[in-house]
Amino acid sequence: MRTLTVHNAGLALNVVVAGPEHSADLPILCVHGWPELSHSWRHQLAYFAARGRRIAAMDVRGYGASDKPHAIAAYSLSALASDVAAVIAALGGRAILFGHDWGAPIVWNTALRHPAAVAAVAGLSVPFAPWGETRFLDMMRMMHAGKFFYQFYFQAEGVAEAELAADPDALAKLYFALSGDAQYPGFGRKLPDATVLEGLPLPDPLPTWMAADDLAIYKTAFAAGGWRGPLNRYRAQDIDFEEAIPLRGQMIAQPAAFIAGTRDPVRHFAPGMDLYDAAGAGCSDFRGTSLIEGAGHWVQQEAPEATNAALSVFLDGLRGL
Repeated sequence: MRTLTVHNAGLALNVVVAGPEHSADLPILCVHGWPELSHSWRHQLAYFAARGRRIAAMDVRGYGASDKPHAIAAYSLSALASDVAAVIAALGGRAILFGHDWGAPIVWNTALRHPAAVAAVAGLSVPFAPWGETRFLDMMRMMHAGKFFYQFYFQAEGVAEAELAADPDALAKLYFALSGDAQYPGFGRKLPDATVLEGLPLPDPLPTWMAADDLAIYKTAFAAGGWRGPLNRYRAQDIDFEEAIPLRGQMIAQPAAFIAGTRDPVRHFAPGMDLYDAAGAGCSDFRGTSLIEGAGHWVQQEAPEATNAALSVFLDGLRGL
């Protein structure tokens, strides 16, 4: 694997690239979520590169070796989509996108905002929903009234940063709590004045899918880069809502697929609903949903073989693009 530095809007973005320099197939670009890194796609980089595909994974701004602007507005979906478009340009001008967690909304919105650059898109964990007339946080306030919801806790600048930075085991707790291995119910059964790490168990031993060496890579990156940039993505959602007015009601036109674990807590963000039931409803060329039994939120790390198989089926169906 090799690294590439891409510049966009005065920022430097770190990109890991694997596979042949030149290929008859379009390149793949992978976009991670919170709180992760390009390293979250290590299994996909190795798998698809071994099969002759050029595949890249970027550190989203605010993370890893990419630049970390201070302003909340720097983390709007429009800004992040422009970063993805800049990386696609550096890879040749058109690409297939894979996105997980926040990376999924980022790639969905890149497909909307930069359609000529995006040939196809696969979202992991978070399905696409067309922009509407209600702010996401307002919906969550109605659905989670009287309960703890982590995104509310993240809104006050400096509060979550301090808690997460003070606990050397914060990442291990978060990764385990949202995984398919955890017996802990997630973030949904705490009082509204709780903190994000409150009640989260420390796994001992670590889950088999998160080796100590891999966890150390994440811990080193967050110790060096801090938590403000990653948390600012949650704080920029009202900015997203205003900037998306021209996109309201638009569907994803490119070929699209959705992949997630059956035990992903995102599935039940809306109490009493299964958000994965109609994962393709916002896509006009939807190629199918793959739910991976037993996997939790970190699906491409928890179940890399099954995730790679589902992604391969999606790619095979794109022949001729």
